[in-house]
Amino acid sequence: MKISVIGTGYVGLVSGTCFAEMGNDVVCVDIDSNKIENLKNGIIPIYEPGLEEMVKRNYKEQRLQFTTDIRTAVESSLVNFIAVGTPPGEDGSADLRYVLNVARDIGKYMNGYKIIVDKSTVPVGTAERVKKAISEQLEERGVSLEFDVVSNPEFLKEGAAVEDFMRPDRIVIGVEDVRTAEIMKQLYEFFVKNGNPVYIMDLKSAEMTKYAANAMLATKISFINEIANICESVGANVDLVRLGIGSDSRIGYKFLYPGVGYGGSCFPKDVQALIRTADASGYSTRILKAVEEVNFDQKSLLLKKIISRYGEDLKGKMFAIWGLAFKPKTDDMREAPSIVIIRGLLERGAEIRVYDPEATKEARKIFGERIDYAENNYEVLRDADAVVLVTEWNIFRNSDFDKVKSLLKEAVVFDGRNQYSPSEMLQKGFEYYSIGRQI
Repeated sequence: MKISVIGTGYVGLVSGTCFAEMGNDVVCVDIDSNKIENLKNGIIPIYEPGLEEMVKRNYKEQRLQFTTDIRTAVESSLVNFIAVGTPPGEDGSADLRYVLNVARDIGKYMNGYKIIVDKSTVPVGTAERVKKAISEQLEERGVSLEFDVVSNPEFLKEGAAVEDFMRPDRIVIGVEDVRTAEIMKQLYEFFVKNGNPVYIMDLKSAEMTKYAANAMLATKISFINEIANICESVGANVDLVRLGIGSDSRIGYKFLYPGVGYGGSCFPKDVQALIRTADASGYSTRILKAVEEVNFDQKSLLLKKIISRYGEDLKGKMFAIWGLAFKPKTDDMREAPSIVIIRGLLERGAEIRVYDPEATKEARKIFGERIDYAENNYEVLRDADAVVLVTEWNIFRNSDFDKVKSLLKEAVVFDGRNQYSPSEMLQKGFEYYSIGRQI
């Protein structure tokens, strides 16, 4: 099948590459000519395990192309995916200007029947706005061409996006026309050979499904974080509580890991966007507003523990930060808790040295030379007053704690992901702080 994917960000690049991997002819489009030239040369703008090799292979074998020429891409493709960003506006609602700009371009250049697929995360009602934008362009051209708009939300986890796309839990397709539904099912046929479902539904329900899924996962994270905070207050152990509730099949263990809050490109903006969508319809989302509030506070939890230990004035103190990305296996620092923690420490006069296996480049964009950057997980510790674990990369899990102790000024660990056993850390001679647990 001939496909265009407009937008080569996280979703667009993964989607286009995986479609090409299944033998489709895919052209990925972006207005950023530097990004397109880099992609042609095998330089990938994001870190995602397995993606670079797949991009290079499919580009070499000419199933995958990169261009800035949207006209040619649209003219040559039956299915046109819109995968541009939907950043939050000032009020938290999704900014659809890029989506609608692409829709207008498609309307300008389409030369026959086309399927236009909203792959970007968009609020309920966006498909209707895309349809209107295309129709207006066709009317302006004085032509009558048939087209259908589809909502096909993505459910990709950063750090496992290629695997998620190639072996999806489910495919959701919002569509109005039976013929279009069959074409979309054909496109995804080989991705669901393991029997996972393809759900055909109306456009608005498909759009809502994406927001509802992310809001539910964000809710689980904020819930267990609030439980952890209560545990700490009353003397309970959140690890044991998690075992006790997660074994209930109605609850499950996934996303019930206490920590310093969620971040990334999806959960924060999608929760905000759903809140604004509900507000616009006259409904107040009490649960989601609480989820957002808990998460906002949770990002400062380690900072509060550090201040409680050392005081408000942190001049002369050096803190080593283990992990910068909002989660492991990505370089994404959007809305990352590390940003809140580092900024809070800097504001109080502390010196900061950081290490992350992939996110250093992103950190330099945010902090510049205000902080120091280490080359490995031990160099970052040298002469620091404490180490602060923010992102649970595997490299930090089985560290040589005798070496850690020898490099630190004091054997103090602030564990924002509950990676270590409090009793074992105490036995090793560390002053240890975690979330929702007692020593």
